[in-house]
Amino acid sequence: MKIIKILLLSSLLALLSFSAWIYYPQYQINKIKQENAPTTEKTNKLTYIDYYRTIPDSTINHLALGDSIIRGYRIRDDENIISQFSTQLGVETGKQVLSQNEGVIGITSERLNVLIQDGVYDEAIKEADIITVNVGGNDILKMVKQSDIYSALKSFDSLQEGFSKNLAEITSKIGELNPAATIVFLELYNPMPADHQFYSLADKLLPQWNLMIYEAANSTSSSIVVQTTNVINSKNLEYLASDGVHPNPSGNTAISSQMLKQFQQQHKADAVLANRQN
Repeated sequence: MKIIKILLLSSLLALLSFSAWIYYPQYQINKIKQENAPTTEKTNKLTYIDYYRTIPDSTINHLALGDSIIRGYRIRDDENIISQFSTQLGVETGKQVLSQNEGVIGITSERLNVLIQDGVYDEAIKEADIITVNVGGNDILKMVKQSDIYSALKSFDSLQEGFSKNLAEITSKIGELNPAATIVFLELYNPMPADHQFYSLADKLLPQWNLMIYEAANSTSSSIVVQTTNVINSKNLEYLASDGVHPNPSGNTAISSQMLKQFQQQHKADAVLANRQN
């Protein structure tokens, strides 16, 4: 009887630990989103749009680093997220927005980190007012391409640790080179239809990666995490290209509109305003 009780207790503890591992990241993400949610209270803080509208410079430099989501996949240059958002930002602020798209199709967080640490983008980072970063999708694809689900899950923790380390170092280096820049991160999204056999698993594992993006953002003095999952999800599959992974032109429009919406609603930190004015 004692052995049975021990086994039941062990099973219960294991179940609780697994539940916490699965659901805690999404809880933390929701908490961070709530902290950054728009407020109706009066404040002397400027939204990002107001800030860039009132800076003395007549131009805004927008640098984009990352993978095919940044570069645009099998679409015209003016249809990618960076081009569309930069155009919208220019209209909203009355400024000329100069975009520099350094997206590389297939790049992983490890490779992007190496390029940044080696100084490949140093001058562009120093000149940028806004730096958009999207990476991590190809890290996950490495795991998905494992020969079986067991092997994929077995490598999950090590890949996640590598992604966390790379993203932290990328963020830190950008901050060292240009502490006044706004860093814009994009959530990773689940492109699978709801009836896919691995949809539920992916939907539970993805928040663990996105939480690391939010934590990287919180380590900087001025950042936005674009809530990509609001617009690219199982309910909006029409935003995906024929490959079922990348956003099509309409999907890029939806993401860039989400970016602009958050620039209009979220406030830029006072510390960065002070840094920029000095």
